[in-house]
Amino acid sequence: MGQGLWRVARSQQLQHQGYSGQGYLTREHGRRITTNNVSSTNNRKQAQGGIDIYHLLKTRKSKEQEGFINLEMLPPELSFTILSYLNATDLCLASCVWQDLANDELLWQGLCKSTWGHCSIYNKNPPLGFSFRKLYMQLDEGSLTFNANPDEGVNYFMSKGILDDSPKEIAKFIFCTRTLNWKKLRIYLDERRDVLDDLVTLHNFRNQFLPNALREFFRHIHAPEERGEYLETLITKFSHRFCACNPDLMRELGLSPDAVYVLCYSLILLSIDLTSPHVKNKMSKREFIRNTRRAAQNISEDFVGHLYDNIYLIGHVAA
Repeated sequence: MGQGLWRVARSQQLQHQGYSGQGYLTREHGRRITTNNVSSTNNRKQAQGGIDIYHLLKTRKSKEQEGFINLEMLPPELSFTILSYLNATDLCLASCVWQDLANDELLWQGLCKSTWGHCSIYNKNPPLGFSFRKLYMQLDEGSLTFNANPDEGVNYFMSKGILDDSPKEIAKFIFCTRTLNWKKLRIYLDERRDVLDDLVTLHNFRNQFLPNALREFFRHIHAPEERGEYLETLITKFSHRFCACNPDLMRELGLSPDAVYVLCYSLILLSIDLTSPHVKNKMSKREFIRNTRRAAQNISEDFVGHLYDNIYLIGHVAA
């Protein structure tokens, strides 16, 4: 009802301003083709006589004539492109005016996949009455639940059929999602080591410099605030994964997973030393090289020096 009144008011405004014959569609050519038939773009252009969108915009020349163009007058693919930049809240508000356009499944599908990159339900045949708009609300509710209680959040996703009860599927979901609280996620991964194992294997460190790879790793799997068994587990898993991704480099440098483990610990300690305001006497490059080569004698002095330079110039590896 509100949308119909809006259209009538807008039509009267256009007639009063004298635009009915030049800027917008005539009655004969102005009948809108349904948005579900997106594939009939060429037929639509012929039916409309080739609308000049630029001319449509240029017809409003004065401030008194300025107003928002009705998206339903534009080609559907252009309207969808405009609406795709909105978030969920704004898209819901837009549906109050452009119900058919803003409720389109393609828009909500894109919104779901841009926020939650992987869900088991994406690869299944959708059940009867499935809606990506409804799925978005469930994913948002599940994320909020996870951020309060990780176990309850994962159980919620499974109960709605969004996630399969599989460590690999849960790991993929975590890897492709950025709405989960990192502190709660750290607690969950500490308890679910099977999910942690699959999550580590999703990282590809091929041809990456060691400190940069370590930063990427800790960007997805946050390091604990204090040293302990969990930090040792993370560094061990990272070391094996880094070596598996760079076998040629490991042979060239003569490094083993144990040697990479030592280097990772050295980088973390160096990061704390160089970035902490409480440390007055910062470790020099010469001291770092000497201390590191004591623990791993086969490592090249030049390679260790490059590690120091990276931390000195870029910063902490686990910030």
